Amino acid sequence: PRADQRNRFIPFVLVFFGFLLVAFVFFSPQLNRVEAFVPATPVDRPQVDRNSSGDPNAPVKLVEFSDYQCPFCKRFWEETEAQVIDAYVRTGKVQFNYRSAGNWVSQNIVQGGVDSKKAAMAAYCAADQNKFWQMHDALFTNNRDVEEQGSFTSRRLQEIAQSVGLDMTAFNSCYSNNKYQDQVNQDFQDAVSAGITGTPFFVITYTANGQTQTDTIEGAQAFSAFQQKLDAALAAAGAQ
Repeated sequence: PRADQRNRFIPFVLVFFGFLLVAFVFFSPQLNRVEAFVPATPVDRPQVDRNSSGDPNAPVKLVEFSDYQCPFCKRFWEETEAQVIDAYVRTGKVQFNYRSAGNWVSQNIVQGGVDSKKAAMAAYCAADQNKFWQMHDALFTNNRDVEEQGSFTSRRLQEIAQSVGLDMTAFNSCYSNNKYQDQVNQDFQDAVSAGITGTPFFVITYTANGQTQTDTIEGAQAFSAFQQKLDAALAAAGAQ
């Protein structure tokens, strides 16, 4: 009887392990797959210096505090950034600077977004090879518009970095050693000091009557909102 029972049990064991084998073969490539990199459209930015673009002596400075995972930040990048560059940066009126502000939760200023910080550090590492803006564009092109859903795992950031032509030995050393962790944290603290309530957040700085003045733009506003603020700053600075 025991032999008969054992013989009847063996087919069930074989079927079970066969199922596990099929599941492993099917799901293993899915788990290890890295989503294909989507090439970013090249953008011609004037007078690039790491994470800034434009004349360093421009009468008006525009700083964007942003997040590579933020869908509204991506909207600004897609719809408005090029217009600002063409109308103000390329003409020498404004210097544009991109800085990281991590991830934000509701109306409370809460620093989080592990993948956001990873992406920001990766972009600064790319700046060491004079490819900050190529990495910047590639990160926005390849985010999934949903925060903390795997857009910027370390493995995926390596794929993106390789696709924009970085020296991977230098990039991996920079990234794995957290070379720019302090800079990313400082970006966040400076954003808080500037009064940020969400991303993207823009700070306009200029000098009028010998005094440093600032203005802000909150959110992914239309180009007309930037025109209004930047033209007012240029007029106040006597540079319009």
